[in-house]
Amino acid sequence: MQRHEASLFEDAKQHFLKGNDQYEEGEYAQAQLSFEASLTLMPGRISTLGNLGATLIKLGKPAAALVLLDEALALDANALDALSHRGVALADLGRYAEALSCHDAVLCLQPSFIPAVYQRCLMLKELDRHQEMSDATSHLLVLDPDSQDAWWLHAEALHRLQQHDAALAAFDKLLILNPALHRVWSQKAGLLKDLGRNTDALAAFEQALAHGGDADLNGYFIASLKGLNPPSAPPRSYVQGLFDDYAEHFDTHLVKVLGYQAHKVLVENLKGIGKNTYRSALDLGCGTGLCAPLLRSQVSRLEGVDLSNRMLGKARELGLYDCLVHADVAEHLQATDQRYDLLLSCDVFIYVGALEAVFSGAVRVLEPGGVFCFSVEPADDSQDFHLTTSQRYAHSDRYLRTLATMHGFVLVKTLALPIRQDQQQNIDGLYLYFVKS
Repeated sequence: MQRHEASLFEDAKQHFLKGNDQYEEGEYAQAQLSFEASLTLMPGRISTLGNLGATLIKLGKPAAALVLLDEALALDANALDALSHRGVALADLGRYAEALSCHDAVLCLQPSFIPAVYQRCLMLKELDRHQEMSDATSHLLVLDPDSQDAWWLHAEALHRLQQHDAALAAFDKLLILNPALHRVWSQKAGLLKDLGRNTDALAAFEQALAHGGDADLNGYFIASLKGLNPPSAPPRSYVQGLFDDYAEHFDTHLVKVLGYQAHKVLVENLKGIGKNTYRSALDLGCGTGLCAPLLRSQVSRLEGVDLSNRMLGKARELGLYDCLVHADVAEHLQATDQRYDLLLSCDVFIYVGALEAVFSGAVRVLEPGGVFCFSVEPADDSQDFHLTTSQRYAHSDRYLRTLATMHGFVLVKTLALPIRQDQQQNIDGLYLYFVKS
């Protein structure tokens, strides 16, 4: 019997060691099979449960990993690796506060455990706890002063805290460690642009391109700074990422900090143009749903479409939309089977550029006599649209009127009023109201 148990142990050990080798080689599917074989022979071994949990995380199965890691921790609540991997699994599931608690527990056991210090910094970033993140990354840099990831997170925290000089110094340190980090060149360039150092920003964006950065994205930024040959649209990933990141604080920052009022101006000036109430309205680029409370009493059915999933999540919480769709505005107008008697778009076309596809889609879905209204930032009539240094498009009145005439719209009202503020200066807005003939 003892001989049999020794044989089982040796076989389980060999599967375990083979799984470790496969894990280190990145052969995660094979490692899973090896660890499972080891557990079949010797169930309940903490190290094997922990390693299998880590493997499942690599395979994109955090929920399954969590079950195994919890089993390991039930056997030993102080199992350091299992506790650390549990934090990673929770983070992959979007449970950031719980993940942070896990990493804090790891650091109580071993204060200088660098993987847990690093993961703690990541969780503070996800939770928007920027001052704590700055302190945590400073500690990480004491432990690992040449870590590129640590310097990047430190720069990110300083940037979010608007400690611009310190953030630039951190980005520069990171680029000394590795000058080929195109993402860092782009981030540094964005910060320089925000500080009004456009010449330095342009040089940094060009460095990003030279080191293999995304040609469309960096080319878009370069075009905005040069003011020449603007692309007809921004990279979709840029717009989606911008508003996904902005979603949590969008309403508070836009309305309370930037004095945004375009949604109020656009909706309030609908009165007297079309009907008193509308059968069905589509909020193009609805975002978090700022227009919905103002519009809901005037429409029987209200739908929204937006490119940002996180923005749509915020809009969904309002409970005011009958339907919300995750899609590009122009593509949705070309594809939907629904028909409307009101289309509105508030401060959205500044992230679109060329509007031919929007107008052709609008006329497709709008019923005769229906209203199409929107706000833009104005450009002079010498050009159709141009890309500003703020990475937003401005459109000329001439261009918009020409598109409207081409697609059978009649302009019934136009207003020139501010949209919001930027550095305490009003940003001019143009509000246009068309009726489909």
